[in-house]
Amino acid sequence: MSVAPPIELCGIGTRFGRHWVLRGIDLTVQRGELLALVGGSGSGKTTLLRQIVGLLAPTEGEVRLFGEPLHEGDRDALAARRRRFGMLFQHGALFSALNVFDNIAFPLRELRCLPEAEIRDLVFTKLGMVEIDRDAAWRMPAELSGGMIKRVALARALALDPELLLLDEPTAGLDPDRSASFVKLIRTLHEALHLTVVFVTHDLDTLAALANRLAVLAEGHILATGSLADVVQVKHPFIERFFLSERSLHALNRGKGTD
Repeated sequence: MSVAPPIELCGIGTRFGRHWVLRGIDLTVQRGELLALVGGSGSGKTTLLRQIVGLLAPTEGEVRLFGEPLHEGDRDALAARRRRFGMLFQHGALFSALNVFDNIAFPLRELRCLPEAEIRDLVFTKLGMVEIDRDAAWRMPAELSGGMIKRVALARALALDPELLLLDEPTAGLDPDRSASFVKLIRTLHEALHLTVVFVTHDLDTLAALANRLAVLAEGHILATGSLADVVQVKHPFIERFFLSERSLHALNRGKGTD
């Protein structure tokens, strides 16, 4: 029996007013992939990510998660499907009025079926996964560094043990050392938890260090999919500007650890 892919995008089109941001997007993400959605500013990559998790509805086409239409089924079916994925937003999107512990506990409490003692154990387990000390559980988001906010938000995204993890600009705002450390953490979690990971990025160091497949968005379409080596062979002005300038090649080599 074949297992359905975590994500299938079928003929996705997105229009804001009269302007089509995306048109005719077909993309399948297989289990275990680390796939990067890459594109210039305004190319629709974050829009597409938000449509995958149901925060935006496409104008046309269908999003399927784990073989099922994203919005199909009764309330229980929809809730069960949503528990199979976690999302890390670009700036963390932590609840500013809740401490670290309560931010991570929030999705667990929403289930309304776990005793508080079990929630406590799970929160501390997730903190350990993202390499944050237990003492930080009682701090407020305003007291955290940018790197810690990312890690707490990642812990919250992993709270329900998802199969699919979606990341919007995971290293944005981090200095090079913290960025490299965060990428290493994601790779470790990907392997340990057998996750499928889809992430949006414009950072070439992150792209080279993390992705095993790329989908390049430009002009409202997917120009190319494949490995980095495959994509840079595609003859298109955007790909040449984005990947093959002297600065870009330097960053890609740095990200692969060959510089």
